[in-house]
Amino acid sequence: MTVRGVPAPHLYSPPHYWEDRAQRFAGDRDGLAAVCAYGMPEFYNRAIDLEQRLALAPWLRVKKDTRVLDVGCGIGRWSRFLAARGALVLGVDLSPTMIAQARRRAAEQGVVERCRFAVADLAHLDLGEQFDLVLGVTVLQHILDPVAFRAALSAMVSHLAPGGRMILLEAAPTAAVSRCDSTIFTARDREVYLDLIDSCGLEVRALTGVDPAPFRKQLVPYLRKLPRGAGLSLLALATALSLPIDALFGRRAVKHSWHAVFVLERKNRGF
Repeated sequence: MTVRGVPAPHLYSPPHYWEDRAQRFAGDRDGLAAVCAYGMPEFYNRAIDLEQRLALAPWLRVKKDTRVLDVGCGIGRWSRFLAARGALVLGVDLSPTMIAQARRRAAEQGVVERCRFAVADLAHLDLGEQFDLVLGVTVLQHILDPVAFRAALSAMVSHLAPGGRMILLEAAPTAAVSRCDSTIFTARDREVYLDLIDSCGLEVRALTGVDPAPFRKQLVPYLRKLPRGAGLSLLALATALSLPIDALFGRRAVKHSWHAVFVLERKNRGF
């Protein structure tokens, strides 16, 4: 894997982009290149995966038979994680290859009886079911069209059962940095998320951080300009410096975190 070796396409068609990405990487090892940082080395994506798991851990303690909707499920990382803890999970994704890999991996892990998977577009999702937990991990940051962005969150809300909870983990810095955006990704200012959450009838029960260490996000936009060896060395150093900071302080240092975890519930309309 090269450092930043797969540039973002000039024209972003989400179904085609994610299917192509899945065909390239979803079957490799843990499939992290398909769902974390495209074109980055394995050690970088493993660090992202670890930081996400640490950030989400307090919110994914589910009871047996909890009904979960995992949107943008990719290779089923979180679907399998929750199914192994007793949940009944439906994972949806745009890419047929992602869904095929999610099913294969669920069978290999022995949780296939607690997992269902389906190809679906989140912005037009209508499953005819409601869920106790609706989970989205780095999904909305890849929906660039403002209308589709709002429609996606509204669809998630419509599938949330009374008394249920929604968990989002998204790139949502307190001050947007446009140099990190691309044709497939945007780090919207956190207030954009908070305003949309409010307008969709949700309230924030908790807001926690993920990755406050600044080293990688300052380095990554410039990696493609560096020689490959120098870029790999600097990226390895930035990752090594970031991991202990993010592991120890990630959830608490929410104001300085690049990503955020939003724990959401429906507003109480009775008062």
